[in-house]
Amino acid sequence: MNILVTGGAGYIGSHACKALAKAGFTPITFDNLSTGWRDAVKFGPFVEGDLTDRASIDRAFEAHDPKAILHFAALSRVDEAMSNPGLYWRNNVLGSLNLIEAATDHNCLDFVFSSTCATYGDQDNVVLDETTAQMPLNAYGASKQAVERILHDFGVTHGLRRVIFRYFNVAGADPEAEVGEFHRPETHLIPIVLDAVAGVRDGVTIYGTDYPTKDGTCIRDYVHVSDLVDAHVLGLRWLLDGKGSRVFNLGTGSGFSVREVIDSARRVTNRDVPTTIGDRRAGDAIKLVSGSKRAEDELQWQPQKSTMPQMIEDAWRWHQVADYRE
Repeated sequence: MNILVTGGAGYIGSHACKALAKAGFTPITFDNLSTGWRDAVKFGPFVEGDLTDRASIDRAFEAHDPKAILHFAALSRVDEAMSNPGLYWRNNVLGSLNLIEAATDHNCLDFVFSSTCATYGDQDNVVLDETTAQMPLNAYGASKQAVERILHDFGVTHGLRRVIFRYFNVAGADPEAEVGEFHRPETHLIPIVLDAVAGVRDGVTIYGTDYPTKDGTCIRDYVHVSDLVDAHVLGLRWLLDGKGSRVFNLGTGSGFSVREVIDSARRVTNRDVPTTIGDRRAGDAIKLVSGSKRAEDELQWQPQKSTMPQMIEDAWRWHQVADYRE
């Protein structure tokens, strides 16, 4: 069965393609390579296209006749979303609308959407669940919330079935080091820390040390990318089994501060991590921690690798063999 994977050349998408292939599906990567990389497409056919170009989406459907969609493609930098919100509304929302309209036109009605806990905004000292009010702080979270609403509306009018996953920080890498995490520019904490460990960059800037947390730095929930994509395969099977539309949070229910991540990297790599202190970044929430009881109860999803030492160990293994760093 062919599954269209938008953003399949990116970090999470490439891991999802490997998980799909392992589960017996054929992932069709659809990517414009603006943030992904061609060498990560290893597990099925590749279609170079852009979600803002409806014709390229139609060509992918006509060539490969996918039976379902895993939609990862999106811009996701909070700093960029704060400074250029129009870019996020055009890319994330209009691109997704093109994809959703193409899917319904081609009768591809099973849709797994990669959303974000950033739709909840800053709700400190609360374990976020699927009933938590959505109050995004920036255009990234707001654009994802808007796509969730579009999917709902097309479910009402066209029978589109959707599983929506809301999660926050994804970390780690394929334990076999076939694919891993790389962004241009790199904005995610763990690969930045490992770049500093490896001497690729001078050090790590900690943005704000005066937050009302145990050590003054922001707290985030982290999920191993392999656990995350396993949930997406379970969500796909959920839809193919006819179980209907559902929203699931994916998280561990516990968070790590920026300082705790850096300290864990020091222990795992047995190397120093040079740090400097910077100002707070606009749009950064104090604490975001996501529960996943619904996913555990209904999807039988159990994260196996989502401990900080394991995530850093797998990321470090890939980091040492990767050829993609700037």
